[in-house]
Parts: sequence; C-alpha cells; structure tokens
Amino acid sequence: MVLSMDKWKGKVAVVTGASSGIGEGIVKKLVEEGLVVVGLARRLERMQKQQQMLVHQPGKFHPVQCDIGKETDILRCFDYIKENIGPVHILVNNAGCCISGTLSESDTNSWKTIMDVNVIGLCVATREAVKVMKSKNIEGHIINMNSLAGHFRVQVSGLNLYPASKHAVTSISDTLKNEFATSKTKIKVTSISPGVVDTEIFAVSGLNEFHKAVEENSVPSLSPDDIADAVCYVLSTPPIVNVSEMIIQPVNETI
Repeated sequence: MVLSMDKWKGKVAVVTGASSGIGEGIVKKLVEEGLVVVGLARRLERMQKQQQMLVHQPGKFHPVQCDIGKETDILRCFDYIKENIGPVHILVNNAGCCISGTLSESDTNSWKTIMDVNVIGLCVATREAVKVMKSKNIEGHIINMNSLAGHFRVQVSGLNLYPASKHAVTSISDTLKNEFATSKTKIKVTSISPGVVDTEIFAVSGLNEFHKAVEENSVPSLSPDDIADAVCYVLSTPPIVNVSEMIIQPVNETI
C-alpha cells in the first residue's frame, strides 16, 4: 500500500474545534502538507495567532469563528467557505464538549450542550460538507474524532453524557459509511478513537483531578501531534482503502 498526501495538496479541509488541542495539531499538520485549511472554533484570536505562525508553510490557514453547538453558525460558515475559499474535500469533525457531573444529578442544559456539540453539530457539519462533495463529484473524506469512551466503559468518573455522545459518533460513522456504500458515493468515513490525550478538555470540563494526573504523567497520554499523524495516515491511503475505525492509545493505558 502506497501512502501519499499528494492528492490533497491545494484542496480544502475543514477542521472544527481548531483553536486548541487536537484541532490545533491537525490544522498545523495539514497546512504543512500543503492543504488549504479552514478552522472553525469560537476563539478566533487563538486561531489568528496560529495563522501567523503558519504563513510560511506550503498550505494556507483560514480561521473562521463558529460555535459548533449552533446550526446557524455552521450554515453561515459553510456558505462563507463555498463563496470565498472553495469546495470542501475533507471534513474533520473534531469539536467536542464534556461537562463534569453525574447522570443522576446533572441538569438538562448540560446534557443539551454536550449533545448539541458532540452529536447534532457533527451531523450538521457533515451534512453540509457532503452536499458540497456530492454536487462537485468529490471523492472526499469525513473524519469523526471519536473516543475510547465511544466503544468501552472507561474508568473516569464524572464523564456525564460524554460517553453516550461518543457512542452516538460510532453509530453515526457506521451509518454514513453504509449510506455511501448503498448509494455508491465515493466518500470515505473514518472514526478515530483516541485514549487519553494531553489537552485542556479535562480542565475545561471540570475533571480537575484527572487533568492533574495527566499533567503529572501518572496517567499515560498521547499528544495532539500523535492524533494529527493518525489523521494524515488515514488521508494518505489509496482510493480503494477506507480505514473505518482507528483506536489509538498510549502505551500502558488501562482505562
């Protein structure tokens, strides 16, 4: 199997949750590979700083402010991309949300926020990207950033509705793949499911003890660059090859 990113050079990739962590790492890697990357995230200033750091790379980075939990934001952004940047060839659904709490005690708004970002927003972005791919007859690629928690019961307390939302991503990825197979649509679908990755999500989510354990290296963790490399691997496969699911864990992870 010959691996190459050459077919994507100059093509448009959309990365959600692009302002930090895994999304930031994916943006950097794709721009280095010569792609035109559109980053969608709420924190525009952080993406603009990254844009300045990437100006001398082969590709280009276009930061666009967007709240993936709001459909109107997503639709506005895809209209902007279509009118100003070009047709979408790759979508990386990376934006994710976790709010610490227990299912028996959490409030309804927390559940809605998690599902709006992790599930509904992912589906809306996918729908809009697929519209473009089909209209332009593009053999594109949808990559859903899943989680180990989307497949197994992990031993981290306080994850609330997060595992359920990631199990939904597993099912959504399978459903999309089957839909495209039935319709003979040549769009690849990949679910990438990391174990623990050293990002700010644990601190932001209120999982402070677990965040401290990751920072102190008492819990093995991957880096965002590891996940960015995984994204490039699945993108570099030949047209006949589709990596449907990739589970990637740090060595000695036990959760």
